[in-house]
Order: sequence, then C-alpha cells, then structure tokens
Amino acid sequence: MDALYALHHRVSVGKLTEPAPPVEQRERIFRAALRAADHGCLRPWRFLQVEGAARERLGQVFLQAMEEAEGPLSASKREKTVAMPLRAPLIVVAITTLQDHPKVPHIEQRQSTAGAVQAMITAAFAEGVGAYWRTGPLARDPLVARKLGLAGNERIEGFIYLGTPGKPPREAPEQAVGDYFGQWIGD
Repeated sequence: MDALYALHHRVSVGKLTEPAPPVEQRERIFRAALRAADHGCLRPWRFLQVEGAARERLGQVFLQAMEEAEGPLSASKREKTVAMPLRAPLIVVAITTLQDHPKVPHIEQRQSTAGAVQAMITAAFAEGVGAYWRTGPLARDPLVARKLGLAGNERIEGFIYLGTPGKPPREAPEQAVGDYFGQWIGD
C-alpha cells in the first residue's frame, strides 16, 4: 500500500477478531514505531505484547484497579471490565520511560512514544490489520502500571488493540485541509 494512501485513509477498527498478526507482519508494524520523531535519540519507548491467556490476566488486573478506584462493581460492570482485553487477539501496551535530559523534557519523550504509536497503527492499516488505540483511567492507574512491571519513571501511553478486522474498515471522513491550516505572517 502506498504510504500517502495509508496516511490519508487510516481509520480505527473497533471490531477485531482472531487471528492476531503473525510474527513477520508484527515485525513490519513494530519497525514503523521505531522511526518516530525522537529528539535526542533517547528511544523513550518500550512496548509489551499481551495475548492468549495473558489477556485474561490483564482483565483481572483491570478489575482489581477499577474496584480499588470505585469500590465494588456491579456484576455487569465486573463482566465488562474483565472482558476489555478480550476485544482483540493482541494488545500492545505503549510505555514511555522518562529520562531526565537537559534538552528533552518529559513531555517531548511522551510525544515521541505517541508518534511511535501513530506510526504503528498506520503501518497496521497498510498491512490490512485492524487497530485502535485506547487510553482512559486504566492507562493512568498506578496498580495497572505496577502489575505490568513499570518502573517509577514509566508511563502507559495507551493500549493498542490489534487483530483481524471483523468487518471492512469504514471510509475515512474527508477533511478540508484549509479548516486546520492557516498562514501566520507576523506583525
């Protein structure tokens, strides 16, 4: 697939099924992440792959975190929470390892990881793999971070769900470039 086509037409695919992308396809998708803009060449990102039975264990971690934050959950909310990681055959947890650097503030390091995620989900689209990026309270939850083995200087930037599209991706909505880009001419 042409790179500009992928950039112009990528959409999130929410309904994902088995199988997960095979190893060779993952390699191509993951390599795209490593080309993200990276001030200082800090490589502030790392990624965890969660699949198979580990998704069920992640669901239990999500449940524990939600109950610590909100108290006991209703039966339906418990069921929904433990099923979250089962929405795709592969989840990639995007993590920023924050480093103190005189020229690269933490926000730039987090933005670099976000760029890596964007490159990865665009590469997935180009490969015909369905993908979407989830954040929310569980991505910021300290128990989730601890259970996933994050160090004190690491942050989850999101959960990337990958799998076979359950239906053809929707068409990307047309956007008028002029609605978002203007000229600044100074004083």
